Amino acid sequence: MARHSGGRGWYGKLVGAALGVTMLAVGASVWTAQADAVGSSAPQASRSPAAVKPVDVTIAHASDAGARGVNITIDDGPDPAWTPQVLDLLEEYGVKATFCVTGTQAQAHPDLVKKVVAAGHRLCDHSVSHDTAMDKKSEAYQSKEILDAERMIIKASGGVRPMYYRAPGGAFTPYSRKLAASHGMRPLGWNVDTKDFERPGTDAIVETVQRELANGPTLLFHDAGGDRSQTVEALRRVLPWLAEQGYSFGFPVR
Repeated sequence: MARHSGGRGWYGKLVGAALGVTMLAVGASVWTAQADAVGSSAPQASRSPAAVKPVDVTIAHASDAGARGVNITIDDGPDPAWTPQVLDLLEEYGVKATFCVTGTQAQAHPDLVKKVVAAGHRLCDHSVSHDTAMDKKSEAYQSKEILDAERMIIKASGGVRPMYYRAPGGAFTPYSRKLAASHGMRPLGWNVDTKDFERPGTDAIVETVQRELANGPTLLFHDAGGDRSQTVEALRRVLPWLAEQGYSFGFPVR
């Protein structure tokens, strides 16, 4: 809070002091927003980061939507070219997803992070720099990548905490899982890697989902890191197909 000084008399100083105490009390009462409720379309008031509840350290794959639930997860963004298109498709089909965002992208595009949250989706910490060799680095390095990204995402979102941590390339370590879980971020895996980042063609992406869905409910897509037009078109086909097969869309378990 900025402080301003001037030639006030004793009365002015007394009033100023009283106002300062009032402002401190108000500031202390502000809670950090967090989208804890499934399907919530706006951040909910919750605990401060220091009081966050630890979660399970095991890597989550299951869906909170039950045996016929699927989890749509979107990695590496947000990206100004592709994230808005993905958000539009998700809204069109009434699907909530989990966005695994990197710290650098969150910092660069806070408006998009806020749009993700406002639409009722969940956030996931995907490290600062997407280093797929994190598991071969020191614990100090892993901590910095995870916790700096967490802070960047919270700031970009306007106070909404990431609820999961997905190691880039699946490079988890016992230390990184324990650290993330202690900050309320459930380690998050996947069951179906669509390989959309390789741009194999829309048909190949769709066929991978249809062929490998029996492996489990968490599907991996990307909305950044290159041309994602194939991903957008694949989602346009996959989302209604999943609904036609009787699947419901949920979030990864916490």
